[in-house]
Amino acid sequence: MEKKLLEIFNTVLTNRSKEAIKGLTPNMHLRNDIGFDSLDLAELTVRIEAEFDIDIFEDGIINTVNEVFDKLER
Repeated sequence: MEKKLLEIFNTVLTNRSKEAIKGLTPNMHLRNDIGFDSLDLAELTVRIEAEFDIDIFEDGIINTVNEVFDKLER
């Protein structure tokens, strides 16, 4: 799952001409550490929903990679 998430994160980043990341750690903040803005988060949501059939923002704002992991493990 982590490998696929990293692939999705990097697809979003490169689609928006941002630098790809080498790895994910649970405490990484989606905005502050990875550099996502609202448009990136919208694309991230669509891509994760398409891959894992879950809306990670269904219950509210997600701020960290760990929160994404938690949603996917439910």
